[in-house]
Amino acid sequence: MSVPLIIVNPESAAGATRAAWPKIASDLRTHFGSFTIAFTSRAGEGIELAAEAARKGVKLIIACGGDGTISEVANGILQAGEDVELGILPSGTGGDFRRTLAIPARTRDAADILGRGRARTIDVGRVTFINHDGAEETRYFLGVASFGMSAAVIERVKDGGPDWLPGKMPGWLSGRLSFGASMLKIASTSPATKVVVQLDNQHEQRLTLANFCVANARYFGGGMKIAPDAKLDDGQFDCVSIGDLGAAKIVTNAPRLYLGSHLSMDQVGHARAKKVAARPAREDQVIAIEIDGELAGRLPATFQIVPKALRVRCPA
Repeated sequence: MSVPLIIVNPESAAGATRAAWPKIASDLRTHFGSFTIAFTSRAGEGIELAAEAARKGVKLIIACGGDGTISEVANGILQAGEDVELGILPSGTGGDFRRTLAIPARTRDAADILGRGRARTIDVGRVTFINHDGAEETRYFLGVASFGMSAAVIERVKDGGPDWLPGKMPGWLSGRLSFGASMLKIASTSPATKVVVQLDNQHEQRLTLANFCVANARYFGGGMKIAPDAKLDDGQFDCVSIGDLGAAKIVTNAPRLYLGSHLSMDQVGHARAKKVAARPAREDQVIAIEIDGELAGRLPATFQIVPKALRVRCPA
């Protein structure tokens, strides 16, 4: 029987994972058991490490980091095409995908699930888009892909976010505050996004909006319950469009986005689809997209659901 591999992103949680790793490893040995370790040193390396391990016969590969690390490890497993289970050991500022799966943030609790949990087969998204080099690229995503205001917000968060946030606070809290504060700033300065969207084989729609989310899971943005009805095994995306509300309405309705009570708002649209195609309304527009919290490239993009594609270790 193969020994599980843990792929650790030491730079996750704003670098706190590196310092916390000895304690994390100790909790793992106590509550989970034996394992091997591989540390990432650059973006994209988690994909390579996971794919290599899967091809060598490792049956459980655990991602230790935030949503970006989890997404990379999942991509490596899926690209390898092997029957491998994904485990999650949260250590990031967002924690959006683990929320949908009800995996706790505390290491010893997550380790207990790794040891005693069950495998659940979930859908994943596959998106083809234009990357930063101007080439077409395809990758998988577990949680949410989006375009509009969210991409600008994530760029601001990754650049450091607001400078008034205290340096010492829990990762989940700093992530949520940073995203929320950046969202309010971007809402007051960014113009609406104009796109053409097609769901499945329906007619194309020209939309003017603040944001559009293609959701496989429920959360994004550090705990924002953007797709409260999304299910990981229903074979379709939940598509949520937020119209051009204006800064004032976005600010006053921000709590509804976090609570998941926004779908009843007049300027919020919700639909389900297996395939979503999106392009800029004008050819000279550049509309960035984010995929599982990472700035991946730009539109045009095509999103497709891949049913029952990945096994994930979940609470029993």
